[in-house]
Amino acid sequence: MKQPCEIVVWYVIPSCRAILAKELFKLGMKQKEISNILDITQPAVSQYLSDKRGGREVKFTDEINKMLEELAYKLKEGLAGQMDIIAEICEICRKTRTEDILCMLHKSNSDIPENCQQCLSRKEESFCPHSYSFSI
Repeated sequence: MKQPCEIVVWYVIPSCRAILAKELFKLGMKQKEISNILDITQPAVSQYLSDKRGGREVKFTDEINKMLEELAYKLKEGLAGQMDIIAEICEICRKTRTEDILCMLHKSNSDIPENCQQCLSRKEESFCPHSYSFSI
């Protein structure tokens, strides 16, 4: 059985990258520039742009799509950087939980009982380690 975090890694993050790559490309950026901003290889950008990676398995809400479009604009204009990408992707991850997107992906891509409610019962928590504060 796959853990919900695996679903995020295999489906949610690639879908976010695909949307970001396409938006940045629409805004006039070259593949190499996109690869530098997203910290991925240029061939990965090419695959996102041609729908070979980051497929259509994830159906984001209009709100999440708008978040990604706005992030792409800010990245293109130099108004956002790497830490903003981390924060936005973590926020999108949280939204996929609260909007049941992650739950539907998990059920369709893993062998879990149909009546599983684990993700839904812990909506106030986050899978993302960046949302926790640690003290040393």
